[in-house]
Amino acid sequence: MESIRTWLIDGNPELQALGYETDAAHAAIYPAGALPDPMASVTLLGIDTTHPSLLPGNVGSSLYRLRQRFPLWGKRGLARDVAQQRAEAMGLERSAIALDLVSEAEQSYVRYWHSIASVKIIDRIIELLDQVEDLARVRYGLGMAPQQDSIRAQVERTSMQRQRIERLAVRQEVSSALNAVLGRPADAALAIPADQPNLPVAATTRAEALQRLETGEHPLLQASQSIASAARSNVELERRNRFPDISVGVGALQRGSGLDSYEMMLEVEIPFQQHARRERERQSRLLEDAALTRANASRIDLEGQLGSAWVRWTSAREQRLLIENTLIPQSDANFKSALASYQVGEVDFGTLLSALREWQGADLARVDATRDELLGAAQVRAIDGEY
Repeated sequence: MESIRTWLIDGNPELQALGYETDAAHAAIYPAGALPDPMASVTLLGIDTTHPSLLPGNVGSSLYRLRQRFPLWGKRGLARDVAQQRAEAMGLERSAIALDLVSEAEQSYVRYWHSIASVKIIDRIIELLDQVEDLARVRYGLGMAPQQDSIRAQVERTSMQRQRIERLAVRQEVSSALNAVLGRPADAALAIPADQPNLPVAATTRAEALQRLETGEHPLLQASQSIASAARSNVELERRNRFPDISVGVGALQRGSGLDSYEMMLEVEIPFQQHARRERERQSRLLEDAALTRANASRIDLEGQLGSAWVRWTSAREQRLLIENTLIPQSDANFKSALASYQVGEVDFGTLLSALREWQGADLARVDATRDELLGAAQVRAIDGEY
């Protein structure tokens, strides 16, 4: 199972794309707080209209200027904080999607294992039916049982062969689904599971799992909080945009072939468009409220999903334990008793066939319950933030 998770994290195309987008968001952090590029200008004055020239030495005077804008009041730091928080949110959203994809892969792998395990049980049932048919044929040859007993065994075997075909089709279907989520070709070969999948759940009670959601440990909730923090920082950035920035410039005046004088320039931005800034502040506050509301909605949705998944997991586990500890021993004893009684003619073939069906059906029910338990565990693990 660990190899499935490793392959998915490394090879899933969607996660790779999200990883690139997250790296791109992190790459945008430094530029967000960098100084803007300086501006350079050349002004030619006194150009002769009869013999125009654009060479600085052939005009009346040339003015060279270099100007740099400086955002003040901590605006650069706030802009960098906004970019940092947005990049963190993108990374956390990738982690949340990874949880869902890992859960999807785990569930597909569980179904893949189940299809193989159930086919093994059906093969064993078919083998037992062959033995029972041989027994019925021998008893028929001795005149101790009707020929119908042998035919009923053949009918039952054909029915099990039909189930085998269905489960093999399910195996191919879940193989394609598992390969798809792993980013592999649909017909790529998968190894036969050596053991039953193991999907431990960290939380021992549903209350403990819900408590972990309340503390906001799920990456989807953390992503919403990061988005809200980015919007909050942007509110402060827009508030500080009310205060003016400055631009500093230097210049040199050339007359003929030499520099004649120098100049120094200081510009102050006039924050005249206050209404537009107030609307941008309002926009950022609304985005913060939206992110916090979305985080609360996500928490409520995750709590509902956790409750349903927890019930499915624990219910399937209880059924598996009941089947393993009670039903299988009972049905095994019932089949052995029916077989012994049939061999001496104390019960009819229908009773033996029914006992065989119940005995092996209990084993199939155990595998089905184990599948449902593991599927529930995979869903709980995804909501609990485990992969």
